[in-house]
Amino acid sequence: MNILVTGGAGFIGNCFIRHMLGKHKDYKIINLDCLTYAGNIANLDDVKFNSNYTFVHGNICDKKLVKELASQVDVIVNFAAESHVDRSITGPEIFVETNVKGTLNLLQAAKECKIQRFLQVSTDEVYGTLGKIGYFTETTPLAPNSPYSASKAGADMLVRAYFETYKMPVLNTRCSNNYGPYQYPEKLIPFFISRLLKNQKVPVYGDGMNVRDWLYVYDHCEAIDVVLHRGKEGEVYNIGGHNEKTNLEITKIILDAMGKDESYIEYVQDRLGHDKRYAIDNTKIQSELGWSPSLTFEEGIKLTIDWYLTNQDWIKSIEAKRDLV
Repeated sequence: MNILVTGGAGFIGNCFIRHMLGKHKDYKIINLDCLTYAGNIANLDDVKFNSNYTFVHGNICDKKLVKELASQVDVIVNFAAESHVDRSITGPEIFVETNVKGTLNLLQAAKECKIQRFLQVSTDEVYGTLGKIGYFTETTPLAPNSPYSASKAGADMLVRAYFETYKMPVLNTRCSNNYGPYQYPEKLIPFFISRLLKNQKVPVYGDGMNVRDWLYVYDHCEAIDVVLHRGKEGEVYNIGGHNEKTNLEITKIILDAMGKDESYIEYVQDRLGHDKRYAIDNTKIQSELGWSPSLTFEEGIKLTIDWYLTNQDWIKSIEAKRDLV
């Protein structure tokens, strides 16, 4: 199988490429990434000499390039996205450009090149927010509350439309909060670790009681692999870790692991439109495709924190290039 992975220099994308090259020795992967601030091609230094791996520096909004690459592959897996909620609040335009228009461009190229499967990697944030009980299922109505999640919901609707209108062989996955190695340090876990390494306080939004379901990134990659091979065309599959934690709980876990006390917590004004709770029902992917997370949260968070503490040079190299707030 020949696969075009878009956004493969980002957090989840680079882990997926590593997973696929390790598991499917005869697969060939083209990684298309425009290397925005969160894309780091050095994340894939360990596979760059693999004969089954090719990197192409380019943008999914480049119609000519995308069609040229689509003509060379059997499958497209789209990770390419602007994904930081805070950035979408202050500058939503690029989110529509990349997440909506870019996805449309990929879908059109896939249709014209008769791609065998198109898998859109999305997020549980398209469902909006939950109260204290209940879970997101694949039939939960979309109700995005940030420009980021609205742009991802728009992309998901385009994917659905290409299935309904053109009978394109599409698949859609929606995951909960990922954590693990190589995550750009603007997201909660690596950001807090990077600040604590510099003996700085960590900013917690509001009262810290917003709840997220946490999923180890390589479990997510395995789930995408399963959906790509065995998923039913036109279907949506929710992928979650069944690990609901408040932001404050995650913060205290990180503090404890790094030998810091709660005096390092700085409560700050809550984010605009901050969703209270996300939680995913995994029943469909578990019952139909046989996937479930392989790691407990306790195992995954230990691996994650240990990786960042062992790879402090990785964090420093990014901070040297970017002004992380």
